[in-house]
Amino acid sequence: MPVAARSCEEPIVNVLFQVAGCLPPADALAIWESAVRRERIDLDVLERVRWRSRAAADLAAAVGCRSDSGPESSFLVLMREIGVDVHQQVWVDGHPLDGLIGRRLGVQIDGYAHHSSPRDRRRDIQADARLAVRGYTILRFDPWQIDNDPHLVQQTVLDAIAQGLHLSPQPRATSGHRARSGVHPTPSPDPA
Repeated sequence: MPVAARSCEEPIVNVLFQVAGCLPPADALAIWESAVRRERIDLDVLERVRWRSRAAADLAAAVGCRSDSGPESSFLVLMREIGVDVHQQVWVDGHPLDGLIGRRLGVQIDGYAHHSSPRDRRRDIQADARLAVRGYTILRFDPWQIDNDPHLVQQTVLDAIAQGLHLSPQPRATSGHRARSGVHPTPSPDPA
């Protein structure tokens, strides 16, 4: 986009174009999504720009407004690299999951600001327990893992998918009487 010769500011479209060419895709996507989230540019505008580079065009096609943070954007890039579809900001049991893979594999990206106190940690543990009894598996990653050990993040997700943790559980066959708690009572020994 043309800029006046004495202008001290670049239009956001130019900045995003430069970001696309200078940074790795995960970092660039985080910046693009931040610009959308902060309402510096609208998704409709990004879609209509005739980008002069493949990197910018790819980012324009990938950018969304559901990531709450840069690490969430970076996580999406890692999942796209291995062909895993992630639904973002899905509400389950009254709480949002940063990502849901399939029907039962939840992902939380734990940044330091919102997970630093003991109270926050207890809240997360309680939410994980409620989801576990509803048949969900929750994988938690922190920004350091996403940025510095992306292979571990990708492999962990692939291992969970290989185990079928993303699928809805199959109904169990029941035989006869079952206790209310779902636990079969142990018969008492015969008092002889």
